[in-house]
Amino acid sequence: MTRRTTLIRAVSEVLAWWAALAVLWLVFITTVDALELVVGAGVALVGAVAARAARRAVDAE
Repeated sequence: MTRRTTLIRAVSEVLAWWAALAVLWLVFITTVDALELVVGAGVALVGAVAARAARRAVDAE
C-alpha cells in the first residue's frame, strides 16, 4: 500500500468518526447555538482521533 493510499484511508476514517460523533453530539444537546457547534466539533475531532488510535492499537497486536 502506498503512502498516499494510507493517508487517504486515515483521513477518511477520522472524518467518518468525526461525522458520527458530531451528529451524536447534536442529538444530545437541547439548544443549538454557535458555541455548542464549536465545542461539539472540537470534542468530536478529539474522539475521532482517539477512536482511530484505539483501532490501530488493537490491530497492531
